[in-house]
Amino acid sequence: MSKRAQAALAFVLVIMLWGATFVVVKEAFARASVFVFMAIRFGMAALVMAVMYRRAVGGMSRQEVRAGLEIGLFLFAGYAFQNSGLLFTTASKSAFITGSAVVLVPVALYAFWRQRVHSGAWWGALAALAGVFLVSVPPGGLGNLGETNPGDLLTMVGAAMFAMHIILIARHTEVHSVGALSFLQVATTAAFAALATPLFHIAGWEPARLHWSPGLVAALIVTGVFGTAVAFSVQVWSQKYLSATHTGLLLTLEPVFAAITSYIVLQERLGGRALLGAALILVGILVAELKGPAPAAVDAPGPVTPPADFPS
Repeated sequence: MSKRAQAALAFVLVIMLWGATFVVVKEAFARASVFVFMAIRFGMAALVMAVMYRRAVGGMSRQEVRAGLEIGLFLFAGYAFQNSGLLFTTASKSAFITGSAVVLVPVALYAFWRQRVHSGAWWGALAALAGVFLVSVPPGGLGNLGETNPGDLLTMVGAAMFAMHIILIARHTEVHSVGALSFLQVATTAAFAALATPLFHIAGWEPARLHWSPGLVAALIVTGVFGTAVAFSVQVWSQKYLSATHTGLLLTLEPVFAAITSYIVLQERLGGRALLGAALILVGILVAELKGPAPAAVDAPGPVTPPADFPS
């Protein structure tokens, strides 16, 4: 099996886990506030990754630290908005709106880097936008925008942040250590979440809550160790062999896995309008990816070699 095929398979397994964590995280917010949960989750992950990548972490350059902080800032922002949105919306709707992030990848590449975008990306973006509208805006259209679920709006902002995160990982892994970037983005997210906890508590926007239970501990282990430390390490490694576009294509599976999990565990069901919107989002993503530029990667590693302590 080629390195590219291995990377794709590993990333699909990660996406299955991420899809399931929408339900896990939503359930955890009954016992912990958003930023408290994020601080513990990403703090645990940072500790695990500091051990996993001890050689890379010990030899980080100033440029790697700057790149890791940049990636971590967008990762924190994406999760902050997405998790806050989960307080108000369903896990399945959150997953489909978050999934629209991959449509924003080629759009952002054009807007900020003037990279040529195939016309299919624009058609896909329009289809996904129509889907997000159907999923989020109540029947009655623009006249009822005031009734839009605030959780859906927060999740839309999170999707934009995740799009930037995907792009920056693809760019920085070309020249920097996989281990260093994996650790730094997670540690940065934990630090920002820890800082946001008292600030939001004092401001009265989100009182800090933490009520330990076996379920919360399990959620933190699943999301912190497996869904973050292991998963993000695999993502960064995989994107050495997969283009940002290929990564985006695989990410279309995440909302599907999330919807299946939320249906089984929480008995969440999307109505006819939301189902049509979800289908349009998936169609838009597929059109944008399949009709867009061909993946640039060949079956050869980039200039970065995984550290010796990276799990194979």
